[in-house]
Amino acid sequence: MISSTSTRWLTRSAVAWTTVAVTGQLFFALYITMLYGSGLVAGRFAEALDTVMPRGHVPGDTVGNAVIASHLFMAVLMIVLSGVQLLPVIRRRAPHLHRWSGRAFATLASLLAVGGLYLVWVRGGAAGDGGNHLGVSSNALVILFCAFMAVRAGRARNISTHRRWALRLYLAANGVWFFRIGLTLWLVINGGPVGFDPNTFTGPFLTGLAFAQFLLPLLVLEGYLRAREQQRAVVHMTMATVLILCTVATAAGIASATMILWWPRM
Repeated sequence: MISSTSTRWLTRSAVAWTTVAVTGQLFFALYITMLYGSGLVAGRFAEALDTVMPRGHVPGDTVGNAVIASHLFMAVLMIVLSGVQLLPVIRRRAPHLHRWSGRAFATLASLLAVGGLYLVWVRGGAAGDGGNHLGVSSNALVILFCAFMAVRAGRARNISTHRRWALRLYLAANGVWFFRIGLTLWLVINGGPVGFDPNTFTGPFLTGLAFAQFLLPLLVLEGYLRAREQQRAVVHMTMATVLILCTVATAAGIASATMILWWPRM
C-alpha cells in the first residue's frame, strides 16, 4: 500500500536532484558566457573558440563559424529557460509566461539539435570517432522528437502527456552537459583517462557515454514517472533511493567538471 511518507520521499528526492542539476547547468551557462563572452568583448572571439573546441574557428568558413557562435549563444539561453520551465511557481502563477518560455525552449533545443548535426556531419572535425558521432546524432534526433511531442501535446491541452514529453526534452536537451559531468567524474574516480585515448578522444568509454548522456537520464525519468503511478510504498522508496544516488553522482560530476573544465577557464 502507498503511504504519505513514501510519497514525500519520492517527491523530495526528485526536487533534490532537480535543484542540484539546475544549479550545475546554470554554472555551465556562466562558464560559456565568461569564456566566450569575454573573448567577444576583448576582440579575440576566434581565439576563444579554439580554447576548447577542435576546429572551433576555421578561417574562411563563414557559415560554420556563425553556426558555432550561435550555438553557444542559444545554449546559454536554453539552459536558463529550461530552469524557468521547471519552476512550479511559474506554472501556477504565470501560465502565459510558462507557455511562451516553453515554446522558446523547445525552439532553441531543436535549433541546437539541427546545428549539432550540421557541425558533426557537414562541417566535420568534431571530436571523437564514428561511434561518438552516432551517439551525439542520436541525441539530436531524440531532442527533435521530444520537442515535437511536447508541443503537440501542449497545443492539444493534454497537460499530463505534455509534462512527460517536456521532461524528456529537458533531459535530452542537456545531453552535452551530462556528457561533461560524466566524463570528468570518470576521470576523478579513475585518477585519469581509462577506456579512451585522450589525444584522439576515442575509445569504448566515450562511445558508451555518447549514448548514455541521454539514454540513462531518460531511463531514470521513466522509472520515476512509473513509480509515481504505483500505489506501493516499496516502489516509491526504491525510486527515491535511486534518485538520491543520482543526486550524489550528479553533484560529484558537477564538482569534478567545475574543477577540471570550467573554473580554470573562467
